[in-house]
Amino acid sequence: MQLDEPLQTMARTFSQICQGEEPWIALGNFMNDWFAYARDRREQLVQEPLFLAADIPLSLKRWAVFIAASVEWLCFRYDVPCPDWVYDSRLQLAEPWWYGVNADHPAVQARLMSTTPEPFTRRNIYCGDRMYNNKYELADLTARLKALRYARGKASSDMSRAR
Repeated sequence: MQLDEPLQTMARTFSQICQGEEPWIALGNFMNDWFAYARDRREQLVQEPLFLAADIPLSLKRWAVFIAASVEWLCFRYDVPCPDWVYDSRLQLAEPWWYGVNADHPAVQARLMSTTPEPFTRRNIYCGDRMYNNKYELADLTARLKALRYARGKASSDMSRAR
């Protein structure tokens, strides 16, 4: 993120989706700020409420509800104060939204039901639990595991030489 670029807030993300941006492009830009470029400003990334038009089409309402669930889940997971706007009663779906590859198949729906976090299922969204996997945390974990394996290998080698 350039210093002069505005934060990719969830409100901005939703606005971009409403203007025709592919949802996962806008959400991916949000994730870059949340997980890397603006980690120290996470509360700012989620505090502004979404603008919901009275006549919002279902396709966009689904994304608004998805974003509300995302904010609630991310705030819980990363210990960030959750903004009140995510509990707006309009941010619910009347019918289930099955989101994912082959989500219309019963076996996939069963998996999505069992793996989707509660902030999503409470809003009638079933998408699984991998939509916000953090590549930055994964890279850090991988580096720590490599260091641990190296240390174990070195210790084992040192013990062999000591015999």
